[in-house]
Amino acid sequence: MILYPAIDLKEGRCVRLVQGDMAQAKVFNDDPAAQAEAFQQQGFSWLHVVDLDGAFAGEPRNAAAVDAILARVGIPVQLGGGIRDMKTLDAWIAKGIARVIIGTAAVRDPAFVREAARLHPGKIAVGIDAKDGRVAVEGWAQTSSMTAEELGQRFEDAGVAAIIYTDIARDGILKGLNVEMTLALAQAVRIPVIASGGLASIEDVHRLLQPDCALIAGAITGRALYDGRIDPRAALKAIAEAGRAGL
Repeated sequence: MILYPAIDLKEGRCVRLVQGDMAQAKVFNDDPAAQAEAFQQQGFSWLHVVDLDGAFAGEPRNAAAVDAILARVGIPVQLGGGIRDMKTLDAWIAKGIARVIIGTAAVRDPAFVREAARLHPGKIAVGIDAKDGRVAVEGWAQTSSMTAEELGQRFEDAGVAAIIYTDIARDGILKGLNVEMTLALAQAVRIPVIASGGLASIEDVHRLLQPDCALIAGAITGRALYDGRIDPRAALKAIAEAGRAGL
């Protein structure tokens, strides 16, 4: 299992939201590249970066911050937010993004996901963000009629590298991951699933390392790292000792 530290970008700064609400943005670092470097020095093997402004606008809005992160770190970066056409996706991969996350477009334009996965094998992830069991789009501002399992199964044969599943109700409030729903999705698809939304403590990390969570390939954590609720070295040590190297 890989633990992904999250860097959420709003107006060029590193923030965390509460349940996706842009009005509830707390700034944790004015220098996202420095934050990325700190995460790398702490021993993380991947970074999870989201262009929040881009997710709402439907196009990249924090490109300079992402470029600065790529210039500062050597570990792979997965990026989501406002990536809804091939030109944008190709440009990010050309810049060195290791994995591109497609969210809203996965609901609206599944053929785009399939073509992207064909052209960039191993580099495409689908972001599934759920609110009350239904997939949310447009930066979580709208809810579709589709369930997470239905959306995941749509891409079973597409060559997608991963699904990133976020329970919006848990995101940013430090109440723990929705393990039950994440496992239900992981059991419904053959695509590796990465958990997101609510990871709050080292106990949550240990929970993901239990045998019944073996299908969960990774987890994303944000606010708990910034608040000091999770000691990065303790979490990474627990994962290493459990022998759960993953996606």
